[in-house]
Amino acid sequence: MEAFFVSGGIVALAEIGDKTQLLAFLLAAKFRKPLPIVLAIFVATIANHAFAAAVGTWITALMGPNMLRWVLGVSFLLMAAWTLVPDKLDEGDTKLAKYGVFMTTLIAFFLAEMGDKTQVATVALAARYDSLIAVVAGTTFGMMLANVPAVYLGEKIANRVSLKLVHGIAAAVFALLGVATLLGAGERFGM
Repeated sequence: MEAFFVSGGIVALAEIGDKTQLLAFLLAAKFRKPLPIVLAIFVATIANHAFAAAVGTWITALMGPNMLRWVLGVSFLLMAAWTLVPDKLDEGDTKLAKYGVFMTTLIAFFLAEMGDKTQVATVALAARYDSLIAVVAGTTFGMMLANVPAVYLGEKIANRVSLKLVHGIAAAVFALLGVATLLGAGERFGM
């Protein structure tokens, strides 16, 4: 359960103000059909994060526990710093295909998530925890927790949330995970 809750919490916080959340706002404003947008975000997230978690699990198999602890600890600290950098949509993310609401959202969201903070975090979380399913379920839950309100409520909530505060909290959580990992917290690293 720890893997699910930590993964969900980190991704939900990291996603606020992230380019994929900005894309969710954009798609909701363009299409005004929230249900297919939310369903496509869900499918795209599961596919993207399952791939990322598989990479994280693979990395775990390649490294010894001590090296993995250092790589993960430093990775979490780098994620803390990266979380403090505001995201912007790239021009390529805003070009919408003419495949309907669901397919346009699915393709755009999947591609926008490639190499994104939350995908990189999913790789690190899957390497940190033994449960690929719990990590993917948690990161997907976190993405939906951040993006469903973005789709349904849009700018009504966007202007009421302090992105600096949320990013600061997410960065602090990543930093705590990094320090705890470097200090050897967790059974995964022989403790």
